[in-house]
Amino acid sequence: MLAVVTGPVRSGKSRVALDLALQTGSEIVIAVGGRADDEEMARRIAAHQADRPASIRVLEVGDDSAWVAGVSADACLLVDCLGTLLGLGLADLVPDDADLATAVVERTAGARADALVSALLLRGGDTVIVGNETGWGVVPATPLGRLFRDVMGRSLRMLVDSADVAVCVVAGRCIDLTSLPREARWER
Repeated sequence: MLAVVTGPVRSGKSRVALDLALQTGSEIVIAVGGRADDEEMARRIAAHQADRPASIRVLEVGDDSAWVAGVSADACLLVDCLGTLLGLGLADLVPDDADLATAVVERTAGARADALVSALLLRGGDTVIVGNETGWGVVPATPLGRLFRDVMGRSLRMLVDSADVAVCVVAGRCIDLTSLPREARWER
């Protein structure tokens, strides 16, 4: 079973995702990409750790998607969050002083994201994926920000298209995306 939990920052996505993972009754392995590189990030990581049971095994992963195959199909894989994992592989592609992301960079970023999405879709076992909705705000001012927004949006769309359960969490409330139509229709 594949579940995708999306929505804006601080909307309650991680709580909803953890609840879904706990419902499986399986061991939970949470894949995280965040690193405590500064005081703020260390606080955020500590808050997430305090909100989940000690029995959850934490797997710190990098930008290579090969780690997905190493998670037992008997365990429920909780990815929290997709944006952090995708972001790990993007920062080195676009220099800080770049005016734009080149076509080669866009293809490379897309290929990395596709590899992670494919690995998650091919995984045998319950998987719950948390991902931020990044395209509802202003267009990012930096090439890296725009590249991340595009890669994240495309990756989430691919995952939701294949999900058994997909919800958008807004202000702590779940909107069921799996029941919504994929196409708009003129009512005449």
